[in-house]
Amino acid sequence: MDISVVIPLYNEEEALPELYAWIARVMKANALTYEVIFVNDGSTDRSWQVIEQLAEQHEQVKGIKFRRNYGKSPALFCGFEKAQGDVVITMDADLQDSPDEIPELYRMITVEGYDLVSGYKKKRYDPLSKTLPTKLFNATARAVSGIKNLHDFNCGLKAYRREVVKNIEVYGEMHRYIPYLAKNAGFGKIGEKVVQHQARKYGSTKFGLNRFVNGYLDLISLWFLSKFGVKPMHIFGFLGSLMFVLGFIAVVYIGLHKLYAMYSGQPYILVTDSPYFYLALTTMILGTQLFLAGFLGEMIARNAPERNNYKIEKEI
Repeated sequence: MDISVVIPLYNEEEALPELYAWIARVMKANALTYEVIFVNDGSTDRSWQVIEQLAEQHEQVKGIKFRRNYGKSPALFCGFEKAQGDVVITMDADLQDSPDEIPELYRMITVEGYDLVSGYKKKRYDPLSKTLPTKLFNATARAVSGIKNLHDFNCGLKAYRREVVKNIEVYGEMHRYIPYLAKNAGFGKIGEKVVQHQARKYGSTKFGLNRFVNGYLDLISLWFLSKFGVKPMHIFGFLGSLMFVLGFIAVVYIGLHKLYAMYSGQPYILVTDSPYFYLALTTMILGTQLFLAGFLGEMIARNAPERNNYKIEKEI
C-alpha cells in the first residue's frame, strides 16, 4: 500500500464526507493505493456514525473510536499503530489542510528520500489570537530542537516514512514535537513544504490558551528527557554537588570569620545567630537532596525496561 492517511478528529461530522471525497479524488487521479484512518477522539456529535457510513461504502476507510476525549497525541499514536502504508500522511479533519498536497508530499518521501516532511502554512487564515502565539512557539521550538529549517512545528499536515511512525512514541501533547521526536530517534532528514491553508468551513477552532501553555511545558520536558533522561545524575548530581560545595564554603567562612573576630578582640555574634549560617546550611541540604534525586533517577533508569531499547535500522 502506498499511503495511509491518519486523521484525528473531534466533532467534525459535517466535514468528513467532503474530506474523504476530496482525498479519494486525489488518490485516484494519481493512481495511488491508500487507506484513510479516522480516529474519533471522543466526539459528542455524529462523527462516528458518519465514519461508519463511509466505511460501509468504501473499503479504504477505517476507524478508531475513543470512549472519551484523550487528545490529539493519543489519537495519532493509535492511528500510527494501525497504519500500513509505505508513507503515512497526517492531516486535520476541518478541511483547512488540502489533500491536493498529498502527491507532492509522497514524492518528497519516496523520491527525495526525506524521513519526514512538515507542512508550512505561510499564509494563514486563523485569527490573530492563534497566529501570534504560534509564531512565538515555533521560534522557541526551533531554538530548543536544533531543527532550524522548520517554520511550523504544529502543522497538522505532515508526511512520514512508515519506519518513522513505528519508531516514535507520541503521548501527552507531544504531537507538536513529532519532528523533534523523529530527530531524537535517528531520523534526521527532515524537510518542509509550503502548503495551502484554507479558512475553516465548518465548526469552530479547538485552540485555546491552555494548549499554548501546555506546549511550552511539553517542549521543556522533551528537551530535558532527551538530554538527561538516560543519565539523570549528570544534571542532578552536578547541581547538587555545586550547591553543597558552595554551602560548605559559606559555613567555613562564617566559622573562620567568628574565630578571627574572637582572637582579634572584635565584637562577634554566635554562628547560630547569623542568618547567613542558615542560608548556607539550607544550600547544603538542598544540594544533598538534588544529589540523592540524581542517584534515585539513575537507579530507576538502570531498571527501566526501555534502557536497552535501541533503534536498529539494518542487520546483515
